[in-house]
Amino acid sequence: MTNKRILPFDAVDNFRDYGDYATQHGAHLARGVLYRSAHHARATDADRSRMGELGVAVIVDLRRRSERDREPSRRPALFQGDVIENDIGDVGVAPHLTFVMNNDLTPQNVRDFMIEEYRRIPFEPRHLDLYRRYFRALAEARGPVLIHCAAGKDRTGLLAALTHKIVGVHADDIMTDYLLTNSAARIEERAPQSQATISQTTGKTPSLDAVRAFLGVLPDYLDAAFAEINSGHGALDAYLERALGVDADLKARLRARLLA
Repeated sequence: MTNKRILPFDAVDNFRDYGDYATQHGAHLARGVLYRSAHHARATDADRSRMGELGVAVIVDLRRRSERDREPSRRPALFQGDVIENDIGDVGVAPHLTFVMNNDLTPQNVRDFMIEEYRRIPFEPRHLDLYRRYFRALAEARGPVLIHCAAGKDRTGLLAALTHKIVGVHADDIMTDYLLTNSAARIEERAPQSQATISQTTGKTPSLDAVRAFLGVLPDYLDAAFAEINSGHGALDAYLERALGVDADLKARLRARLLA
């Protein structure tokens, strides 16, 4: 992992800076202000120290309460920043677990499931609340903001892409950043263990290709989310304002804070 955006952590996957991109406005997205990652439940003491050195002021945990309870975060010692999370709609089994339990994991089945998930993510009440609060905090925070979910690729990936859209990052760079999960998430290293876990849990052994598809991301996923947003609201700006409260004033504040 030699990409300069990927930060080295012992046991926190997919930790990276999603700033430092050129924008269509001629300005440049700041570096060292926007971070994203997978969960922090297995963070080593060294990882916690490294996070502390980043000076993060706000952590946005996009996971369900059941996910947070199962894998509690290990944050930096003496962390005094704000934590944004919620318990909205945390009923029943998470969709991805239901899918794993009840379906054969083939690459095509995984792709179809993920596309449906991305069509749902932008409109789920839990995500709407968290995304709204994130954008307000991002405009006001006195230091860096860190967003994460379980794997740091789907809920987190869409939120990072929405941020990039607002400040005018070029479409190719938005997709490049999104797809960086496939390098940063140690998929090849994690796939065999994930295969074994699924086999023990379900009694079915998926192919490694299917597991890789589940652990990674494809352009089709993000494209599906934005297509659904456009279908539901007519345009991205309408979704941002009506669903997330990102009006012209908040956009201006976000750009003033994030663009150099």
